[in-house]
Amino acid sequence: MENEINVMPRIGEKAPSFEAVTTQGKINFPEDFKGKWKILFSHPADFTPVCTSEFMTFGKMAQEFEQLNCQLIGLSVDGLYSHIAWLRTIKDKIDYKGMSGIEIQFPLIDDVSMKIAKQYGMIQPGESETSAVRAVFFIDPKNIIRTIMYYPLSLGRNFDEIKRVLIGLQTTDNFGVALPADWRPGDEVIVPTAGSCGVAKERVEDKSGKIHCYDWFFCTRQLSKEEVESKLGKK
Repeated sequence: MENEINVMPRIGEKAPSFEAVTTQGKINFPEDFKGKWKILFSHPADFTPVCTSEFMTFGKMAQEFEQLNCQLIGLSVDGLYSHIAWLRTIKDKIDYKGMSGIEIQFPLIDDVSMKIAKQYGMIQPGESETSAVRAVFFIDPKNIIRTIMYYPLSLGRNFDEIKRVLIGLQTTDNFGVALPADWRPGDEVIVPTAGSCGVAKERVEDKSGKIHCYDWFFCTRQLSKEEVESKLGKK
């Protein structure tokens, strides 16, 4: 429909619901995965090189995301039979950077109508009117959108960063902290500033010297890698 306006979902909103046919059967999203983190991501097209490298990487890392209580769900505007043929080709024929025999076991959505891609703002006309860009939606166990990332068609995603974001979101939820630039598990975390009575009390009553303030608005404390990892993936 000409001049159709699709407002993409925003951080903090409920993930829009949809039913879809996938390579793993029909799904009702996000309700079928309630209680899990979800990463819903789109790619421009099957049988393309950048997308193939991404799917092989996601497939290789699938168990790592599963251990973080996270369900991966892919989408492109290709049909189901194209998806199946492409994933079979990846498994049987592609050997890339030491990755071979990669079997994709997470759902890949058939979205020939582009209905879901438009619903999630994955069609960016300035980039392409017929292919989805490389969008990544991080959706929490309560089905709230927590982070959105967009990449153009020509640039493959950074999967270390995707995993880091997921771990970071779980850490902020588990410990009530904020995270500084380039944070990794084991680094110092930020004690949030005024606006939280609990946070103010933590600062005033801290006698251990564990909280370090660079100025009144910028305080950090140590949070060990072991503490972070002990709660990752917990429901």
